[in-house]
Amino acid sequence: MFKNLLRSAPLLVSLAAVIAPAHAEVSPDALVRQISVDVIEAAKADKAIQAGDFGRISALVDTKVMPSVNFEVATRSAVGPQWRGATPEQRTRLQTEFKVLLLRLYSGALQQVKDQSVEVTKTLPVQGSTQVVVQTEVRGKGEPIKLDYRMDKFGGAWKIIDVNVGGIWLVQNYRSQFAEQLSKGGVDGLINSLVERNKAASKA
Repeated sequence: MFKNLLRSAPLLVSLAAVIAPAHAEVSPDALVRQISVDVIEAAKADKAIQAGDFGRISALVDTKVMPSVNFEVATRSAVGPQWRGATPEQRTRLQTEFKVLLLRLYSGALQQVKDQSVEVTKTLPVQGSTQVVVQTEVRGKGEPIKLDYRMDKFGGAWKIIDVNVGGIWLVQNYRSQFAEQLSKGGVDGLINSLVERNKAASKA
């Protein structure tokens, strides 16, 4: 099921969320709405993005997405407890390779963007925390796809820290995948695994 979700166009919005500091004094639902509109419209207007140009996709993410998600928190959550023992250099490499991994998946989704739009349906507080979940629907031909964005405040600004696609929280899903590598080779083993995975994807 998860592999099929990764091939779907709606993933462009979810991966945009998982890949990081946000616009101050903007409500969480307004932030999600603006990111979604900006990314979809940019993809529709750029033939290079639709063709899978990795450089153009990276530029789009850097300008439209990076200012809106706390990527360090997302990476830390995906790595789990071993993040605490990682050196600053290891943490930087983990974030770099995790970002490339998500960008590779993102590039395939962007090629399928045609007539999709995003509607924010509800914003719910997460009990016992400062977090909220913004629920949205990606609408186009066929049944709407539900996406949930988990958000928290950092320095007074809302930032996205995880996204739920079809019942799967992406960061939590990667945490399960990364746990196996961490148990075998520790943080360096995970870094090396991500490097090889990204190299293989670049040649595909």
